[in-house]
Amino acid sequence: MTILVTGGAGFIGTNFIFDLLSESRELVVNLDKLTYAGNRHNLTKLTDQEHRLVEGDIGDRELVDKILNDYAPTHVVNFAAESHVDRSIHGPRDFVDTNVLGTFNLLESVRAYFDKLSSEKKEKFRFLHVSTDEVYGSLGPGDPPFTENSPYAPNSPYSASKAASDHFVRAYHHTYGLNVLTTNCSNNYGPYQFPEKLIPLMILNALAFKPLPVYGDGLQIRDWLHVSDHTRAIKLVLKKGEIGQTYNIGGQAELANITVVKTICEVLDSLVPDPQGRRRSSLITYVKDRPGHDRRYAIDPGKIFDKLGFEPLRKFEEGLTETVKWYLNNGAWVQNVQSGEYRRWIDKQYGQN
Repeated sequence: MTILVTGGAGFIGTNFIFDLLSESRELVVNLDKLTYAGNRHNLTKLTDQEHRLVEGDIGDRELVDKILNDYAPTHVVNFAAESHVDRSIHGPRDFVDTNVLGTFNLLESVRAYFDKLSSEKKEKFRFLHVSTDEVYGSLGPGDPPFTENSPYAPNSPYSASKAASDHFVRAYHHTYGLNVLTTNCSNNYGPYQFPEKLIPLMILNALAFKPLPVYGDGLQIRDWLHVSDHTRAIKLVLKKGEIGQTYNIGGQAELANITVVKTICEVLDSLVPDPQGRRRSSLITYVKDRPGHDRRYAIDPGKIFDKLGFEPLRKFEEGLTETVKWYLNNGAWVQNVQSGEYRRWIDKQYGQN
């Protein structure tokens, strides 16, 4: 098989490619725009026989058409997206361009490619679109978790752009017969995550004894999913998922943000105690909440459990400790991604830290 992975130099895409190639010898063609969150150095240990990195935009029809014609992939997995809510509040246009128009143009190219395939190849072909639980909006404290039948109610420019892309993917199946699958996942964490997101931001700030900015009261609840569990689930959906269906992927680990931050502090205090005896929880700084901040997300993963036999293997405490150790052991990677652009963003969002 040849698999086209879009956005494969980002956090989840990188982990998916490593997971995929750890147990099979498919050729992965990786199309990535290599913006601030895409890092070509993530994948340098892979050989040309198993991985080809192409720098480019999913919205570039000419480039995507050429990749499809040159490599004839049997599967397309679409991770490519702008994915940070805070950035979408400051600059929503980038999210429309990539998540909506980019996905549309990618679908157009894939549809033209799919239409030319033989019946046998069409039957095997899959287009898997990776999305988020944020398209469903916010839950109250006693509300049941999101299911695949939950109505869409996006509350940020990011989630609205992902909702639009989900709808286009669905429409291309029902209108054109494209073999699509969609996954909506809960909050991911693990190695290679760009440190603007909560867990790596808190790890690196706490390690450097910088303030730990927590929005509002810190009681926003998220369902945490280790990226390795997410990538296993995606492989299962590719292999066993029913065409046209959506599968919600959750980690069954609902935690308040402040609990996550305090746990990170405890793990770091244990692994790297401060010679001066300072506790990193003293660095927690409550900052003004972001506009439209969703209060709670939670995923009901019953469908993927029952239909495909998936269940998460990493308990949150175990996965978080492993993640902290990864950032401790990969200082060169951290230093590389903490560029001037990254520092400017942190200063803009949280003030001088």
